[in-house]
Amino acid sequence: MEGTVFTPALEGMKHVKSEEGQMLTKPFLEVCKQILPVIDKFGAAMALVKADIGGNITRLENKYLSNPSEFNHLYSMVKVEIEGKTAKGSSSCTNGLLWLTRAMDFLLELFRNLLEHPDWTMSQACSDSYSRTLKKWHGWLASSSFTVAMKLAPDRKKFMDVIGGTGDINLDIEKFCTTFSPLLEENHKFLASVGMDDLKAS
Repeated sequence: MEGTVFTPALEGMKHVKSEEGQMLTKPFLEVCKQILPVIDKFGAAMALVKADIGGNITRLENKYLSNPSEFNHLYSMVKVEIEGKTAKGSSSCTNGLLWLTRAMDFLLELFRNLLEHPDWTMSQACSDSYSRTLKKWHGWLASSSFTVAMKLAPDRKKFMDVIGGTGDINLDIEKFCTTFSPLLEENHKFLASVGMDDLKAS
């Protein structure tokens, strides 16, 4: 593997914004897709997260494909749903974007933990990121399933070796967190501006 598992996502992030600084749908979803191989390396511990992220990407992608020029900007699909009063539905694109962004928040925190706490086990790093990101939005059921799944986290050293490839994994994780974090922040700001950033899971 040339570079690390983050190499494609780091390349993709250069194209997420239009020249006017608007978040573009297709490139943003592509970057999220490029994180899926990283999640794969966690094995069973991340099966739930991967299914969730994959489902939300597909939902947003299908909406985009239904009218690429209308939905070229990521937030346009949310605006349409807000106007149509369908944004709060569990199968809405607004909901999809919100949970996709939250899942990415969780992964970013996890990668940060791996950088900042070299002495932590993978389970510790996962549990800490979960409690700081997704946990407050999850109901009891989702929370319990998540806690059980985290116990299946792989050995930390093996995981880092696998995702490292031929590149400098710590450097790439840092670059990834620094570059992706403001994009996720922007999603939250936009969702908050339309009153949609604090929806909880049922």
